Amino acid sequence: MEHRSHRRRSAVYSAEYQYLLKRLRDARHQAGMTQVQVAKALRRHQSFITKCELGERRIDPIDLQRFAKLYRKPIAFFLPRRLRI
Repeated sequence: MEHRSHRRRSAVYSAEYQYLLKRLRDARHQAGMTQVQVAKALRRHQSFITKCELGERRIDPIDLQRFAKLYRKPIAFFLPRRLRI
């Protein structure tokens, strides 16, 4: 029987992913946008934006690219320096 303590933690809880989430919120604030405005621009529900920013919904590379374009940020903005290529 597998013990829960030996399970691998989800990437959502990793320091790198938490950094991405913080930078996602930072980018929105720097762009001067509300979650409602972002949702309209991306043709998504506001709950989608909220869940992405809180880590309740995993952000896939295509969504990250869309956020980056909307916020006028390079993808590297969202990644910790040690993960940048």
